Amino acid sequence: MSTTSERTDRLRQQAIGVVDDWAARLIELSHAIHANPELSYQEHDSAALVAETIRSAGFDTTVGAYGLDTDIEAVSGEGELTIALCSEYDALPDVGHACGHNIIAAIGVGAAIAVASVATELGLRVKLLGTPAEEHGGGKADMLRAGAWEDVTFSMMAHGISGADLTCDAHSTTAVERFEVEYLGRAAHAAAAPQAGINAGAAANIALTAISHLRQHIGPGARINAFISHGGEATNIIPERTVVQAEVRAYDLDEWRELKKRALACFEAGAVATGCEWKHRRTENPYAPMNSHPGLAAAWDRNLVSLGRTPDPDRIVGGGSTDMGNVSQVVPTIHPLIAVLGSDAVPHHPAFAAAAATPEADAAVLDGAKALALTAIDAASDPQFRSELLQLQADRPTGATRIEF
Repeated sequence: MSTTSERTDRLRQQAIGVVDDWAARLIELSHAIHANPELSYQEHDSAALVAETIRSAGFDTTVGAYGLDTDIEAVSGEGELTIALCSEYDALPDVGHACGHNIIAAIGVGAAIAVASVATELGLRVKLLGTPAEEHGGGKADMLRAGAWEDVTFSMMAHGISGADLTCDAHSTTAVERFEVEYLGRAAHAAAAPQAGINAGAAANIALTAISHLRQHIGPGARINAFISHGGEATNIIPERTVVQAEVRAYDLDEWRELKKRALACFEAGAVATGCEWKHRRTENPYAPMNSHPGLAAAWDRNLVSLGRTPDPDRIVGGGSTDMGNVSQVVPTIHPLIAVLGSDAVPHHPAFAAAAATPEADAAVLDGAKALALTAIDAASDPQFRSELLQLQADRPTGATRIEF
């Protein structure tokens, strides 16, 4: 009779072998998505490719399962513990897959197929979630509200990065909210009757000046960014309408919410000073900061090393945002980074888009899929770890994952 350790080792090797068996299909998937970049909420071809690949592995697959045309739910196995693995596949305007979401998509699919191969023996249910619009919009936020994570015990994904590998906890993200401010004044001839106008452009300039002074008094890592997206019609017309696009970021949720209030006070100051009317609205779902689960993060780190990768203990990456942060606030979650080794390209730059379809990116796909699958097996095989995760799920009130920020 084999011991628990021997069984876990056997299942781990089985999962690695499955990823190797699927390597050509996973790399083909990554390259096909890379070659046809699609923007947020418009990823129809990419979603179809992901769905076709995971369906061919025997998953019960639905496109549009949670109210978005390009979301995916693919399920395999039965058991008390449900693992959600996420695939992203949206691209950026002008620079295509300069964030490497083609890599993310293939990693998620590969990990799901590998975990499904051991699901029966471990009493698992595997759910691949194809999550649109991470770059702009927040598809995971939409899917959370629709209940996509209500039945999930824990959730994972992996994201590509340039340079060296790093530990899971060395990656931090900020909360972010993007919103639009509109000022309404009164038009008038700027030379003949300026006294008759109420200058919406001046309101915006006053607000941005106030924000520039506020920046001196905000905490480390907090950010306020804004620009005027509509500022008038002609030089000889007092602007009647001005629109400002803004975002607020912070690593701490409470600090983020307070900073939003302070930013809005600056925008209100512009209206008060000029006599304009003003209003504001969210333009995208807000993103919460990542809250990585310590046990899952430690397992990922161990498994990355077991695959021959060497995380740099001194490397720290932060400052960006992801809608996986929203998931992490309500379900045990990790969102580690895996390196496209040898690349020094900056994410969101054309050079990273080029790097995302290289042999080094293909290696990140396969190693990322293996590391996520091994982490899932470790969590499900360890009786104490499994029990802790299931208890967290049992203690979660119904509807708790349908969260708004």
